Amino acid sequence: MNLRKATLAALVLTGAAVALAIVFGSGKDTEGAQAAAAANPGEPVVSIVSPRNGEVQPNHAVVVKVDLENFELAPQNFGKEPELGEGNIRFSLNRVPNCVDPKKLQRALNSPLGTERLKGASMDYPEHAGPNGILAERIGTAGSYSPATRPEIFYNKLPPGFYRLTVTLAQNNGATTPYHDVTNFQILQKPGHHVKKCEPGKVSSAKAAEQAE
Repeated sequence: MNLRKATLAALVLTGAAVALAIVFGSGKDTEGAQAAAAANPGEPVVSIVSPRNGEVQPNHAVVVKVDLENFELAPQNFGKEPELGEGNIRFSLNRVPNCVDPKKLQRALNSPLGTERLKGASMDYPEHAGPNGILAERIGTAGSYSPATRPEIFYNKLPPGFYRLTVTLAQNNGATTPYHDVTNFQILQKPGHHVKKCEPGKVSSAKAAEQAE
């Protein structure tokens, strides 16, 4: 019986994480990127391997791994002039707010282009993004994105909650490109701890997920 309850709880949480993607950013970009690659062979493609969209995990750290096609990482040219088909990666991780203003939530739900999506606190600082966060501070992008010259990044000390991760290919000089992927995942609260209730007039991120379904 306990196993059945645990399985049901995991399914509910996974559903909430996927539903939140509607409000805080879709995690279906991988499918779109793959379709675009098939239609336009030779164009760069970045696909998030882990964490998977909708993943729920108890660990407060996550290793992000991506696959690249038709794009070469060039650490020796980081910060230099753009070269066709090479560059680096922008990792951008944001934590969804625990409590959401209903008006902002409604604007996000009603925004067909996602221009009103809610954006939470950035994890792209040395405290959470380690060496990549240190590099971000050095080049002035801390709080926006963490640059990388390898197809992975390690985030740690992540508070419990819902997260939106965006991975974008960039040129050598850091200029962004249209090639990106997005995923959403959840970090669970530690056993014995409880999520602080929202103040009157605001809704929790879990409730936001229910309204997004």
